[in-house]
Amino acid sequence: MRQSHRLLAGLLAAGALLTAGCAQSVDPIERLGRKAARQVTPGTGAPRSAAHRRWGLAGPLARAPQPPARKFSAAYVVDHVPTRDKVVFLAVDAGGAPDPRFVRMTGELRLPVSLFRAEGRPDLSTLPYEGQRAEICGQRRSRLFHPPHGAYNADTLRAAADCGVSALVLGREFGEYALGERLRPGDILRADAGAARALLRRIQEQGYAVGRLEDCV
Repeated sequence: MRQSHRLLAGLLAAGALLTAGCAQSVDPIERLGRKAARQVTPGTGAPRSAAHRRWGLAGPLARAPQPPARKFSAAYVVDHVPTRDKVVFLAVDAGGAPDPRFVRMTGELRLPVSLFRAEGRPDLSTLPYEGQRAEICGQRRSRLFHPPHGAYNADTLRAAADCGVSALVLGREFGEYALGERLRPGDILRADAGAARALLRRIQEQGYAVGRLEDCV
């Protein structure tokens, strides 16, 4: 009996460590701020069918595959996740203040979204290193960072690393898909919060899942 108790305690401890290891994947609602997070508290089950209909979807989005076990360890620029699975990733510019409808949609659909606030920010490549460092450290909400206007240089990479950023996220603009461009496995889709609903419909129509970018880069 004592040996079985020790085995059970070991399993529980291991489970606690695994749970702690997942804590770095910050929920998109948390990045909107604690006040916004209190407005929508995602549960653990699948979203109700009424939620899908409310946001113009035919049903639940496809389930995302398991993230790769191996990740990059150095700061780098990423505009695509190498995968053969039909999964894409959303990088949304939430603007200066969270859109309540976007907050609600994200919560109800339990949608993994990486949020950035590039609106109104300067072109980093026009600033000296110290200016870039101040901008990036002031904007950083996670270890991923989208350079405003997609502009960067060697100083941007150095400043980003100094601010705790592991990757600069570029990706493809939603406008490309609005013109009929097909999705590709591993695409990082950039859009503002107002276009997210239309983008989700396009994702579902083409049979793709939405993955959490932070789990794969």
